[in-house]
Amino acid sequence: MPTKLHWLAAVALLPCLYAQAPPKPQPPKPAEEDLGPVIKVDVDLVNVFFSVRDKKGGYISNLAKDDLEVLEDGKPQEVKFFTRETDLPLTIGLLVDVSGSQGALIEEERSASYKFLAQVLRKKDEAFIISFGVDSELLQDFTNSPGLLRQGLAGLRLNAGVSGMSPTGSPLPGSGRGTVLYEAVWLAAKDKLRSEVGRKALIVITDGNDVGSRVKIEKAIEEAHRSDAIIYSVMFEDPRYTSMAFGGSSGEGPMRRMAEETGGRVFRVSRKERLEDIYNMIQQEMRSQYALGYVATNQSKDGTFRKVEIRSKNKDQKVQVRKGYYAPDEGDLKKPSKR
Repeated sequence: MPTKLHWLAAVALLPCLYAQAPPKPQPPKPAEEDLGPVIKVDVDLVNVFFSVRDKKGGYISNLAKDDLEVLEDGKPQEVKFFTRETDLPLTIGLLVDVSGSQGALIEEERSASYKFLAQVLRKKDEAFIISFGVDSELLQDFTNSPGLLRQGLAGLRLNAGVSGMSPTGSPLPGSGRGTVLYEAVWLAAKDKLRSEVGRKALIVITDGNDVGSRVKIEKAIEEAHRSDAIIYSVMFEDPRYTSMAFGGSSGEGPMRRMAEETGGRVFRVSRKERLEDIYNMIQQEMRSQYALGYVATNQSKDGTFRKVEIRSKNKDQKVQVRKGYYAPDEGDLKKPSKR
């Protein structure tokens, strides 16, 4: 299985004193090499990605900075930069449910996912693929290679194992792991996206039912906030299985919560909207985002959650944005960018 290793180099500068030797003349400095644009990360700058839609659901593409109001914990903030066309890298984590309830859907998930990733990824963008059932598996680490992505998607396979289901298909109370949905989101955000820069999104294809995760949904959402990841929840259900195993209940509530908390949306595959159609909508949204940054008036490094609200002065327009972010702790260390 491919692995991407992130190496951290610690360089210690040791002063050396040569009291008896005169200083050597310094050679002329070579001309600086043009390395292209550099992304400078300011720990005091709060960066927010968001989209704006009209009453009919269409994306608004001509907003200016003065059309918006930004508040943190209810207090107005001064916007330092604002742009619609952002050239920041895009990192996508594709999380696919391969538990017992999804067995009949895997082939469609594989085909539509490949088309989506092949279309949306540009040269500097990357994606990774995780499947989850009774456990989580990294099928493909960070790449923008269509061949490697296809190979990773080829690894999608039923992962039911010992799911804690009764012979009728119903989950047994207090039984083992069955669909570690929240755990997969938590791991993807924490282990894969936390140290990435630029725009980050998790696309989660599932029926929304979690059985056996060792982390709660709150921790999964918290980790998505800490990694600045937007979650797009794609409800894809086999109605025959859902009605049998879960009594007709839907996992849409938790999936909607994860999406709305992080500034994403929830979609549902149906006869009118296929998985491929939903992927096209997600792609359109990611290419229609705005980005803004502000220096928070609250400069405390206390690690608390700060609520963020962006309002359009046009009441007919709806802003889709994450609910907030976690301020850094005083003891946090800056981590070098990997891009």
